[in-house]
Amino acid sequence: MTRTIKVLVTKIGLDSHDRGAKIIARAYRDAGMEVVYTGLRQTPEQVMQAALEEDVDVVAISILSGAHSILVPRVVKLLRDEGLDDVLVLVGGVIPEDDIPELKEAGVKEVFGTGSNTDEIIAFTRQNVRRV
Repeated sequence: MTRTIKVLVTKIGLDSHDRGAKIIARAYRDAGMEVVYTGLRQTPEQVMQAALEEDVDVVAISILSGAHSILVPRVVKLLRDEGLDDVLVLVGGVIPEDDIPELKEAGVKEVFGTGSNTDEIIAFTRQNVRRV
C-alpha cells in the first residue's frame, strides 16, 4: 500500500489573497492527497514549524506580494536547517520569470505561475515526492 502524500499549503508574508491557495488545496484534496492549510500571513518560522509538526511531504507556498525573493529562500533554509531535506518545496503565484532561477537555486523544486493547470501541478507533485 502506498502512503498518501501530505501537502502543506501556505500563504507567507502580508499577502491576503488566498483564492489560488484554496484552489490548489482543493485540487490536492480531490486528487486524494492529505492537505493542511495554514491560512494567511504566515511567517517562514511558522511554515517550518507546521511542516515539522505535520510531517508533510510537500510545502506549497502561494505568494502574490512580491516578497518571494526574501521569504521563500528563508522557508527553504529553515526546513533544511531542521533536517527536512526530503520535503518538496513548490511556489505558486505572481513570480517574474527572472526570479525563478534564484528560487530554484535556493531549493524550490518548481514555480507555477498564476493560471497554472492544477492537473499539471498534481502530476508534478506525484512525480517528485520522495517516497520512503
